[in-house]
Amino acid sequence: MSAPKHDRLNPYKLVVFGSGGVGKSSIVLRFVTGTFSSEYIPTIEDCYRKTCPVDQKTAFLDILDTAGQEEYIALRDQWVREGSAFILVYSVLSRQTFEEIPNFRDRILLVKEDESIPMVLVGNKIDLEVERLVTSAEGRNLAGDYGDIPFVECSALKALNCDEVFHEAVREIRKKDDTMLSGSQDSQKKKGFCMLL
Repeated sequence: MSAPKHDRLNPYKLVVFGSGGVGKSSIVLRFVTGTFSSEYIPTIEDCYRKTCPVDQKTAFLDILDTAGQEEYIALRDQWVREGSAFILVYSVLSRQTFEEIPNFRDRILLVKEDESIPMVLVGNKIDLEVERLVTSAEGRNLAGDYGDIPFVECSALKALNCDEVFHEAVREIRKKDDTMLSGSQDSQKKKGFCMLL
């Protein structure tokens, strides 16, 4: 079994989760289009495509920006099934959005039935440092509790670290692909070869 080949026909599928108002759409738009809008329009489901280099290798991305509102919870399982990696976003200005992250993660693990799902934890709105209610250390600790997944703090408004959010997600998928590939090669070696005479 070879590692999945990620190209235009089989892109990296990244799903962005988080409570309403944390800036998921702003992070995605900053990354995809380089723009920022201060207008808040709740998302139901938006899809974006982008090609970018990650560690000198081209990555084809399908990005699904999801609804944070509770009324769209029924759609989440479908979004989870489609995803290869998940970007879990909270606002550093809101402890409640930080405390809701475990709910998103638990649902992903339940639907995927897998403990090793590529994820990135993201704290947004760091441009408003004086209003911060969630510390960087708390974010790092939570990422550590989740098996040392990447942790990124960003500002969609100031264009700080938004690219890094998506690059880390691609790296996590590649890491899992490499692990699957080496695991399948090991099992092939163990099987050996039989020759019919």
